[in-house]
Amino acid sequence: MLLAKLRAAALAATVAVSALMAGNADAADKIKVASVYTVPIEQQWVSRIHIALDAAAKRGDIDYEWSESVTNADYERVMREYAEKGADMVVGEAFAVEQAARRVARDYPETAFLMGSSFKPQDPNFSVFDNYIQEPAYLTGMIAGGMTKSNVIGVVGGFPIPEVNRLMNAFMAGALEVNPQAKFMVSFIGSWFDPPKAKESAFAMIERGADVLYAERFGVSDAAKERGVLAIGNVIDTQAQYPETVVASALWHMEPTIDKAIAAVKDGSFKAEDYGSYSNMKPGGASLAPYGTFDDKIPADLKARVEAKKAAILDGGFTVAVDDTEPKSTM
Repeated sequence: MLLAKLRAAALAATVAVSALMAGNADAADKIKVASVYTVPIEQQWVSRIHIALDAAAKRGDIDYEWSESVTNADYERVMREYAEKGADMVVGEAFAVEQAARRVARDYPETAFLMGSSFKPQDPNFSVFDNYIQEPAYLTGMIAGGMTKSNVIGVVGGFPIPEVNRLMNAFMAGALEVNPQAKFMVSFIGSWFDPPKAKESAFAMIERGADVLYAERFGVSDAAKERGVLAIGNVIDTQAQYPETVVASALWHMEPTIDKAIAAVKDGSFKAEDYGSYSNMKPGGASLAPYGTFDDKIPADLKARVEAKKAAILDGGFTVAVDDTEPKSTM
């Protein structure tokens, strides 16, 4: 009896030690990731990063914390605070704070930095990414070109920087493929998050005849809904909020980029490189949203053309040009 009790106790101790070791191994496998955002996490571009990192945290790959609505003046300070606290990787957007962000990376060479940027990587630890979703933007342009009745399409963006310009240019090129008669009004609101200003800009375009609007910024779809015209979404799918307004959307999926960077940090292979290609359609970094409420409203022949073009993009038969020049109105 005593021997049996001793064996049982030994077995229990072994199980407990094994569980503790497994727990420690899981903890050791986790890395600390911090993000610094200049806008609220609800903003469409930033929300894609946040969702991907949150998913990694929920599956146990990382410990994740973030700061949102950080001013440009405070950005460097917040980055440094996270690096000092032992973050293994810092993720963020360097577009308006490029020099400061790169300065921080130089001061913390053992920390991995993965930053949205229009510029090149910086050795040894500053990698860059961008929302290279020009492929689905081209497809949504084809839909806009086929759906407009007035042949006037409005395009509202935040700032005329490369990552915005390339999406607008791809959208306009797609529209012209289907409808060579299409004309465009282009406007930039000078803000990443000012829905009222974007809405006013969209109203002005509608007054001038636009019946389809490219909503690169929040607020445009609200104007379209109020005036009974159509909208094309960008980065996220908002059709559920605008079921009679948003025809289609070019979606960005940040998961391939984030997962690749996390794996590199974990195995010690992280280096300065450009992660932009992971935002293309083929690796799953971008897609055309389901048509949903507009599935029966988009002409069958137009959907067939879009599907054929999507297939050509995925098999390499067609390449959407990356045109970073500032788009101009054509009317």
